[in-house]
Amino acid sequence: MENKPKKQASAEPPYKLLSLRTGKPKDWAAGIPAVVHSIKSLINDKTLTRGGKALFKMNQFDGFDCPSCGWPDPDDERSPIAEYCENGAKALAEEATSKRITADFFKQNSVYDLSQLTDYEIGHLGRLSEPMYLPKDGTHYEPISWDNAFSKIAEHLNKLESPNNAAFYTSGRTSNEASFVYQLFVREFGTNNFPDCSNMCHETSGFTLAQTTGIGKGTATLNDFYDTDIVIIIGQNPGTNSPRMLSALEKGKKNGAKIIAINPLPEAGLMGFRDPQKVNGILGKGVQLADLYLPVKINGDLALLKAIEQLLLYFEKETPGKVFDQDFIKNKTVGYEELIKQVENYDLEELAKASGVLLEDIRKAAEMLAYKNRIIICWGMGLTQQPNGVDILKEVLNLLFLKGSIGKPGAGSCPVRGHSNVQGNRTMLINNHPSQEQLDKLEEVFGFNPPRENGYDVVDTIKAMNEGKIKVHFSMGGNFLSATPDTTYTANGLRQLDLSVSVSTKLNRTHLIHGKESIILPTISRSETDIINDELQHVSTENAMGIVEWSRGMLQPISDKLINETHIVCRMAKATLGNKSVVDWNRYMNSYDAVRDDIEKCIPGFENYNVRVKQKGGFYLPNGAREGSFKTKEFGDRVPFSITKLPQNTLADDEYLMATVRTHDQFNTTIYGLDDRYRGVYNERRVIFMNKKDIEKAGFKTGDKVDLFNYDNNTERVAPLFIIVEYPIPEKNTVTYFPETNVLVSIHNVVAGSNMPASKHVKIKVRKHNPDTLTN
Repeated sequence: MENKPKKQASAEPPYKLLSLRTGKPKDWAAGIPAVVHSIKSLINDKTLTRGGKALFKMNQFDGFDCPSCGWPDPDDERSPIAEYCENGAKALAEEATSKRITADFFKQNSVYDLSQLTDYEIGHLGRLSEPMYLPKDGTHYEPISWDNAFSKIAEHLNKLESPNNAAFYTSGRTSNEASFVYQLFVREFGTNNFPDCSNMCHETSGFTLAQTTGIGKGTATLNDFYDTDIVIIIGQNPGTNSPRMLSALEKGKKNGAKIIAINPLPEAGLMGFRDPQKVNGILGKGVQLADLYLPVKINGDLALLKAIEQLLLYFEKETPGKVFDQDFIKNKTVGYEELIKQVENYDLEELAKASGVLLEDIRKAAEMLAYKNRIIICWGMGLTQQPNGVDILKEVLNLLFLKGSIGKPGAGSCPVRGHSNVQGNRTMLINNHPSQEQLDKLEEVFGFNPPRENGYDVVDTIKAMNEGKIKVHFSMGGNFLSATPDTTYTANGLRQLDLSVSVSTKLNRTHLIHGKESIILPTISRSETDIINDELQHVSTENAMGIVEWSRGMLQPISDKLINETHIVCRMAKATLGNKSVVDWNRYMNSYDAVRDDIEKCIPGFENYNVRVKQKGGFYLPNGAREGSFKTKEFGDRVPFSITKLPQNTLADDEYLMATVRTHDQFNTTIYGLDDRYRGVYNERRVIFMNKKDIEKAGFKTGDKVDLFNYDNNTERVAPLFIIVEYPIPEKNTVTYFPETNVLVSIHNVVAGSNMPASKHVKIKVRKHNPDTLTN
């Protein structure tokens, strides 16, 4: 194909509908269908033998860590048959595919032509196999040598007026070792501009937990789920987002635990589980999970939690000392009297109305909790991506503190993290606001003075790109454009860059919406062998509960032109910093053991790292709050009860609250397929779930085509051509899939305190589809 005149690539997937089919939503997850779809994914990606072989090594003690979610593996024995879930198998299938994208492919397909494909089609083109470069005003990517790629990056970085004119993004898949050398290079270069995927998923969790418990991590362990009284799952969908959590819930249920599920949608993974490795999961009905389901309104969680607390206070007054843990309150907390005064002053019926949950059901939840104190509360982005998400999580912690349900076995806080090493990235100092103590330690160990001012997070980076303050954007993995809010605004910022660089295994839309110049650096995947000086290397990751474990690939790399992430960082550092660097980058390139030796010097908890990481099951990092030893910045060895304010969720008659979610055939921005079988949606992603009464009141019917609008900050944002699907969801609430509706999430709609995009709380208007919106 000859070069065409340059056209502007599409920042969003094409607006085209397929042939939607709908069915009855499921009330259970996994089972034999999960096994069947896992096998199909291997076949579709042409990796049945290669990928099938790797599955038996995924999440095993002598294998590699799943590239999907961060749910922990069992401490003791692991299933030799399948220590993975359906979505883990799909992630591996895409990673282990035999399909390759070569330089010849890019020669035949322009950036514009590729942008006309859907995200699903782009993701299934295959693995990137060699470094590629898009010159200024170019229409096609062309091959570039590794040396020339690093020289080009160094040239752009070194001509910046300030290091702060560059931003360095990190995806949750990046290993501990690569993350550590990445932050070391960037700080020696001179900036703390570290936007990362935490800024879009659990920044709210880390921010709130650090304030209230003294550590930005949860306290519950996997073993706590096996021996607890109550598990509350709020704003989180385990069946799709962390399916292996279902096994832990099943084991807890078997040992007597009760489960309270709180979510606007009755998700299959909250209702039931059929374990395909057990007879009951194959031939029987599996196990019912939720003992009580509370269909809360979007952003009604805070009112619900306050209502539960008021009822618990009533029970405590009836039986003093039997409901609240008065010893814990007296010896470990501050602010109890102020909290009780606030709780007493609420009108219980008004709280129930604001939550959208029947008062009698709220009372059932309070009765279940009243005389139990081994309570685990799990949450996901249904809470963290609310504009008042920090306050909601503070209320979650209030409930745990009242019950003394933290710092003891069978109890605690459990933010269910997404990507498999997103927690490890933060531990490795990927952080735009590092502590002065962390920076002091880097200076002590390496001898350079790292920058002390805070850098940009994701939202600030996007704004800075649009203001011309960021000239170079480097992505260590991920799909920045599709993961971020306000798609049109973000795309405009990316196009203003002088250079955009992406370290990737597969093609994605961010490669097509780029700076004036663009470079793609292909890397080996976690399942592939990483051999340095004829020695097989291992990396390490940290799961959602703070366990560090090794990971060693076993597949032959898909191309001999790939290099690992650590080498990419080290060679970029050498090219950029030259003889000015005080770091021995060659030492890191020759051995990951050397990287871990220096991690041990810089970060507490990694003593004897190279030995402990190889022990069966890895090792836990220190977590004082888990042991009941708190160290908060403001209150010392006590935890604070927080005074929070109820939101005013007022909507105009023609407005709805929209939350964006994944389908079951999706992990983050990666689209595995076009079905969402748990919700009964097949062969279509451009759908909007609405309550039956809302559909009728607006004069619509199921199957109607509509356009969606947002008007935050007096700016019209449009997501055209969606199909209405009736669903059991609270009135005035709607749900859509991301990234298709990220375009509606204003860059200004953020969580107070954590500055995360509030993608679960978007005000929209729904109008009959106008074909003209596709051409405007």
